[in-house]
Amino acid sequence: MNLVKRPSPNHDSRGPAPVDILVLHYTGMPTGETALARLCDPAAKVSAHYLIDEDGTVYALVPENMRAWHAGVSYWAGARDINARSIGIELVNPGHEFGYRAFPEKQIEALIELAHTILAHHVIPAWRVLGHSDVAPMRKDDPGELFPWGRLAAEEIGLWPLLGNDPGEGAVRDLLTRYGYDPEADLEKVITAFQRHFCPSRVPTPNKGIADAETRALLAGLIALYDARKGERA
Repeated sequence: MNLVKRPSPNHDSRGPAPVDILVLHYTGMPTGETALARLCDPAAKVSAHYLIDEDGTVYALVPENMRAWHAGVSYWAGARDINARSIGIELVNPGHEFGYRAFPEKQIEALIELAHTILAHHVIPAWRVLGHSDVAPMRKDDPGELFPWGRLAAEEIGLWPLLGNDPGEGAVRDLLTRYGYDPEADLEKVITAFQRHFCPSRVPTPNKGIADAETRALLAGLIALYDARKGERA
């Protein structure tokens, strides 16, 4: 892994919360250079622990024992200060505003190596490897529907469900909340966030934000996998 130290001043103390979440982002800026400059600009008041460029270069910005400012207003499984308990990784990608595109192979290889290193040092369950849109579905779309979540799960970074039994429309909100999504967020936005992560083929279709039969079956499969994996750790 090509690791370059580029310290950012934008961080503070974590407090007593354990590090138990990994949050993945895209930069959403025209170039990697502008993104790196912003993450290191004290006036911007944003940062992440790491930034991975498209060529696979990894920039170390904030020490892992400090709280980086990457998640903003967010929620997961009852927690609202996600920054205090997470590691944040930014992936250089122009995002939906500036020409969203697939993530290059070298970038994903570097992410897999870095994530394995992080997971070796922190107790982060697979079901708490998340996208920014998962923890902030009302505001964020990243890392988006082109991000290869299934490949990461095959590398033991996150979960990837098989189809389960359709639980019906009435169970959708409860199951999403059970997994960790914000119960107070707009349901359509939360379903879209779930689809970006676990059912990306639905995002560019009229079924975006709609809990159709496939989305519901994948949600049921995810909950079954979540329960099984939690049981393994008990």
